[in-house]
Amino acid sequence: MQYFDSYLFDMDGTLWDAVDSYCAVWNRTITDCGAAVAPVTRVRLESLMGKPLDYIYDILVGPSLDRARFMEVLDANERAMMPVIGGRLYDGVRDVLAELASHARLFMVSNCQADGLPTFIAYNALDGIFTDCLSFGATGEEKDVNIRRLVERYNLVNPLYIGDTAGDLHSSHAAGVPFAWASYGFGRDVKGYEFKLDKIQDLLLCTPQNIPPK
Repeated sequence: MQYFDSYLFDMDGTLWDAVDSYCAVWNRTITDCGAAVAPVTRVRLESLMGKPLDYIYDILVGPSLDRARFMEVLDANERAMMPVIGGRLYDGVRDVLAELASHARLFMVSNCQADGLPTFIAYNALDGIFTDCLSFGATGEEKDVNIRRLVERYNLVNPLYIGDTAGDLHSSHAAGVPFAWASYGFGRDVKGYEFKLDKIQDLLLCTPQNIPPK
């Protein structure tokens, strides 16, 4: 069987669910900054997962505060809290990653802050699984640019990007990479994917020769 030579993963909604923890970080920051805004709930934040951080700020906080100051406190709170409270890996993720790593290189590309991916790896004891990771917070670049950067840096021939939102799909295709939709995540009504994953284990059935023709 022909395999993809590399798998590039989104984090939130694809490998784990950390929404409740992110809510705690945002609400701590709202309190610390004295923001007169509604508390962040799981329902509100889940609908924004995968969006750029500035967009999420505009929806949840708005123009009433100094954006730079809020972001500074948010980053500090995330650095302090997420290594402790973390998130929940989806069932089967650890085994699937180990299986894929036996014949391919694994990467992560996310819109999270700079510490997000290292914290995810450390919290879940996944050191050595991923060849490289890039995030918007670390590079200042959009997801499609970071995907393309990894493809070029490592001369990837048959890469596959796995994510859960329409934004992930658009980024993957903008980078010229086929997309597997993690339908169990936060995204809805995603169309135009090459593969649909009802569970992470379905990824083991995805092969380059099974990509539908355009």
